[in-house]
Amino acid sequence: MKMNADMFDNIINTAQDCVFWKDKDRRFVGVNQAFLDFYGFESADILIGKNDEDMGWHSDPEPFKRDELAVLAGKSTYKVQGKCFIRGEERDIVASKRPLYKKGKVVGLAGSFTDITDVVRRKNGLDHFQTIYTIEKLRKYAFFDKIMDKISLNEILDPLTGLISRAYSVKFVRSLIAENRPFTFAMIDLDNFKFINDTLGHTAGDKVLTTVSKRLAEFVDGYGIVGRFGGDELLMVDLEHTSLEDKLSFFERLYSNSLALRFTMDFGNGGSFITGTVGAASFPQDADNYADLFSLIDKMLYYGKNKGRNCFTVYQEEKHKNLEVKKIARQGIYTYIHKLRTTLEQVNGFEEKLKAAFPILSEVLKVQDIYYVRQDGILKAVINSQFEGDASDISKLMTDDLFAENTLDKIKSCSPKFYKTLITNGFETSMIVRIRKAHEVCGYLVCAVKRSLRIWQENECAVLYYVAGLLAE
Repeated sequence: MKMNADMFDNIINTAQDCVFWKDKDRRFVGVNQAFLDFYGFESADILIGKNDEDMGWHSDPEPFKRDELAVLAGKSTYKVQGKCFIRGEERDIVASKRPLYKKGKVVGLAGSFTDITDVVRRKNGLDHFQTIYTIEKLRKYAFFDKIMDKISLNEILDPLTGLISRAYSVKFVRSLIAENRPFTFAMIDLDNFKFINDTLGHTAGDKVLTTVSKRLAEFVDGYGIVGRFGGDELLMVDLEHTSLEDKLSFFERLYSNSLALRFTMDFGNGGSFITGTVGAASFPQDADNYADLFSLIDKMLYYGKNKGRNCFTVYQEEKHKNLEVKKIARQGIYTYIHKLRTTLEQVNGFEEKLKAAFPILSEVLKVQDIYYVRQDGILKAVINSQFEGDASDISKLMTDDLFAENTLDKIKSCSPKFYKTLITNGFETSMIVRIRKAHEVCGYLVCAVKRSLRIWQENECAVLYYVAGLLAE
């Protein structure tokens, strides 16, 4: 069989290692799919023509630069260990590189690398390795039963969490498609995981990963498996719940009863409320091949994160068919602030300004209405002119300019009248910003939603705070 361009492309893009190639000036020319997945890029356009320093991937770029200059001088390197930043977290990698020749001259280099962070942490005694899947458990599935006598269990399992590794999770999914066996495929992303790593340390992050992994695996035990895709992203394969009704019921139970994706964890040096966002789709009703199925769960995950995280989204063709990631994606905060400033400059009056700002706030906050508290303590709505409620004790809650929590517990204890208004109208989570001129408070902006435990993101808080400032001008 003769190698051609299509065959080469297929081989490169099914490789599990991250593969890249550069020109003689160390600028990226191309990368494979595993590379894009590792860094979370939608396409290679973001890095073509740039070098490692331009991308800011290394805390100390000089060793990598020297290494590549040596390769461009004709030397090959093999399994050189280093570190790189991925989504704000420094990871351990091992890379190999060799020169590319044309007519006897070096014209660039090709290389590949593998993430070995979890292996390094195990060797250093920093992980909490646990046993989740045994040979006996995996033999229940035809795919694993066939390969179990040929490879070791350790090769199949992720070294930190004890879940199925990314490579074998994907192979398992592909085997189910080949067998034409219906299943639901889901990707789980832990919310604000970087914050835990940055504030409480990697040991805390590892504890979260291992705890969530164990509880998820126990939740689907007997009819599905859980794998680790990479970092804080997990994969779930469910062979039982494939109808829409069953899927919705399954994920409702997962979020309400399992303590796998909503629980408080104490680390000794601090605690955190752990949540996750899920995107799911099913074979064969939603997609009949791996690439399309993965694209759907990735899109649903992104959609859920954009809605405020701590939720699940199950693909439904009539609702989600025309969704595009580029349209779902948030614009930069500067874009929103600029829109708000230019919009509100053209309008006079408090309520008129709020109405003018609402389309932008609705896009950022994903809400149906915005509320405000007048100086007389009455809670009003921007869109629903008939809405009215008692918020006369809200000042007891607002000791700072911003209140953003994922429960109403503090509101209940500090401002029972305001709490009663929220509960009566079905609200379960609220973000509040003071409107003030100098040191005088002249009202409050309230973003209240009926979804429980919504996690307010920094850009959402910033935009609402910015509007409060514009209203006070």
